[in-house]
Amino acid sequence: MSRIPRSVCPVCLRPIPATHETTGNETFLVKECPEHGEFRTVVWRGDPGFHDWSRVKIPSLPKVPNTRVDKGCPLDCGLCDAHRQHTCTAVMEVTWRCNLACPVCFASSGKAVQPDLTVEHVGRLFDKVHQASGFCNIQLSGGEPTVRNDLPDLIRLAKSKGFSFVQLNTNGVRIGQERGYAAVLAEAGIDSVFLQFDGTDDAIYAALRGKPLLDIKLAAIEALCMAGIGVVLVPTVVPGVNDHDLGAIVRLAAAHSPGVRGVHFQPVSYFGRYPEAPANEQRITLPDVMRLLEKQTDGIFRATDFMPPGCEHSHCSFHANYMVTKDGGLQKLAADGKCGCLPRPASEGADKAKAFVKRQWAAPEQLPTIAGVHDDLDTFIARAATHTLAISAMAFQDAWTLDLERLKGCCIHEVAPDGRLIPFCAYNLTSMDGETLYRGKCHGPVAS
Repeated sequence: MSRIPRSVCPVCLRPIPATHETTGNETFLVKECPEHGEFRTVVWRGDPGFHDWSRVKIPSLPKVPNTRVDKGCPLDCGLCDAHRQHTCTAVMEVTWRCNLACPVCFASSGKAVQPDLTVEHVGRLFDKVHQASGFCNIQLSGGEPTVRNDLPDLIRLAKSKGFSFVQLNTNGVRIGQERGYAAVLAEAGIDSVFLQFDGTDDAIYAALRGKPLLDIKLAAIEALCMAGIGVVLVPTVVPGVNDHDLGAIVRLAAAHSPGVRGVHFQPVSYFGRYPEAPANEQRITLPDVMRLLEKQTDGIFRATDFMPPGCEHSHCSFHANYMVTKDGGLQKLAADGKCGCLPRPASEGADKAKAFVKRQWAAPEQLPTIAGVHDDLDTFIARAATHTLAISAMAFQDAWTLDLERLKGCCIHEVAPDGRLIPFCAYNLTSMDGETLYRGKCHGPVAS
């Protein structure tokens, strides 16, 4: 059993002590609120072991902290001057409206829908991000950003401000239904689309999104690939709903290579109103996903292929890269081979992550054909340059699983409407009755 400094009470969100306890092949986050009692939630199952996956990093402080430590994590976000990782990706919610009503949603976990930010307000937020973190990667999110008819103007605005990589987080409904819309986004300068894609069967969409959407999703993929926009498929993985379909999602991604650049699995987190704590059987952990990928790809993927992240906290994610072969198969690409036993600078991981995302998640550049006979190595290098498929997963934290050590190492920061940068899991955190810490409470003018 190893001690971590703090977590929060799922009922009142009060910061409280917590521990990690490993029993058999399961690791639990255990904590007790003086008022609301004990909570015990599984956060890790099986191999690789929880402690074996740990990686120590030398902190990289925010360029310009907006807040000071006062009440303690997670109550001082802004970023505060005790945060241990600068921004890799800034998530900017440009609308809170949506054209779906998904039961599983980060954005709907807050209060009533607010009016859209004006273009001028968004411009000031871009300036604030640059001041606080430099030219990081930008993800335009929501709600559903495509409900804004001026979305192309926001993309152009981000580029004009100097942000070289701009990604769209979308459900793909408008892209799949409106002919020519993907080309409009491409002309505006979008580099990549994070496409909500939960499975290869309409029953999955009916359960998670409230309606059958598979044909629309496939049409969106085709439109984006035709427009030259890199696509990353993003499944929310829910036990008993789509955890049987992970291998099929990967095979579909490979079939659409090189337009589809990766699959980014997100094990379900419980944001919003949950009067009863989700059972451990409703949780799926990162090692669970690794082993399911191995099983559902008949060993083409192996759990041992996957590596901890260099940017965020090690228990937040995993990743591996594969080449899609000419016959549609997948071949593991070698990692950099660096030992993870010595602490590495968090800034090094963030810089590598930003560069990788920009290179891999955008559409591949078409390399010129080299005249003459290619040997096997030439052929491999040329193929890998355009047909790499990145497989990753990120486990977002909710009120039951929140580990403040992980939160302090977060590199994915929401841009609040008042200009503060807030770690993703803190911004979306809700108590059991749906009360938030930050979402819906950060409106106002952008801080100077």
